[in-house]
Formats: sequence, structure tokens, C-alpha cells
Amino acid sequence: KKLAAGSDHLLIDIPVGATAKVRQMREALALRRLFEFVADRLGVHLEVLISDGSQPIGNGIGPVLEARDVMAVLRNENAAPFDLRQHALQIAGRILEFDPDVRGGQGYAIARDILESGRALNKMEAIITAQGRQQRCFSSGQLQRDILATRAGRITAIDNLQMARIARLSGAPMAKGAGVDLFCKHGAEVECSTPLYRIYAEYPSEFEFACACAELDCGFRIAAPGVEELQRDLHEK
Repeated sequence: KKLAAGSDHLLIDIPVGATAKVRQMREALALRRLFEFVADRLGVHLEVLISDGSQPIGNGIGPVLEARDVMAVLRNENAAPFDLRQHALQIAGRILEFDPDVRGGQGYAIARDILESGRALNKMEAIITAQGRQQRCFSSGQLQRDILATRAGRITAIDNLQMARIARLSGAPMAKGAGVDLFCKHGAEVECSTPLYRIYAEYPSEFEFACACAELDCGFRIAAPGVEELQRDLHEK
């Protein structure tokens, strides 16, 4: 598809994680070598970035929620998801380094300046205008439910596949306002009944399906206080 569009430089991001499409680093390295081999045969300048796929990037899963996160980053809002901002800067920096006049390592700083100066937001607004700005204002679904932690402890894992499944059952991406809005990320300390995320839906049947799925498996793994230390001690022994 990229070749058909006329691309001669390409960056591919391969997230690696226990519940990502690529589960092991050795798989990612093998896939990178395959991409590099194909790109070399096709005469494409290729960079492959292997990134952390242990949890969703950003807070929203679903069209409206993801667009909200992206615009928050572009507007340099304090509440913008930090992980999304950093990942975007890393990718943009690597792309900027395709320019032979940009030395390795300088791309990130240039990308950050473009973002913080407002030029990235201005370009996004220009793209939206050129493509045709939507007259309809989309918002999050009216049907909402917070999924709560069932125990106190530390979040040790987030199941990407389960979170995507819950978002799909809620109606995303066809229903623009449907999806999942994450409140907590990996490593966070939570109390029992702390909201982990919120389900949004536009239609009652999809709302019920998503809530039922979350009740069976919320997608978060929470270790009780002291359990992680005990597991680490046993592993070391």
C-alpha cells in the first residue's frame, strides 16, 4: 500500500508485549529482518522501531476518545497522555532523521520544538480543512459505566486484547462515541473500588455486551500488597 502511494522512505513500529500482536522480542527482531530484506529488494529506505506494547498507548480506545487524546497532545494540554506524546515524538524524530542534514539523535529535539511551538497543531488544522472539516460534533456515548478495581494493590499488567475486545463490543469503531477510557496504567497503585476505566456506548445492546465482558475479565491484573515482593524473592531463590 505504501509503495502504491509512492513512498520511498518508511518507518514501521512493532509494539512488543505479552498481549500485543508480537509477543516476544525474538519475534520482533525476526520480523524486522524480514521487513528490511523486503525493503532492500524494493529499493525503499526503511527504519523499524521496536516499542513497548505492554499496554495501550494513550487513554482512549475508540474514535472520539482517541481523537481527543491526539488533539490534547497537539494542543500541549497538561492532561494530554504522556506516553502518547513521547511515542509520537520518538516516531516523528526518527522520520525527521531521514533527512541527511539531520544528525542521528537530533530528530527528537526538532520534533519536540515543532510540537511545543504549535506548528504541529497548525498543520493538523490545515489537513482537517483540506480534507473537509466535519460539521457534526461527535461526543462520547451517553451510556457509561465505570469498571472498578476489585482489590487494592499494584497494576502489574493490562491485557491489550481484552481491552480491544471490550471496546469493540461497546460499538467502536463503527459507533464513533463508543469505546473505553483508561484511568489507570501499568504500575499504578489502586485501592479497592478505584475506577480503572469507563465504558462508553451509544446503543443499549452493545453497552450490555461490553459490560458483561468486562465483568468476566476486566483486563487488568492487580497484585495485592506484598505479593510482587514474594514472587520476586521466590524467583530469585
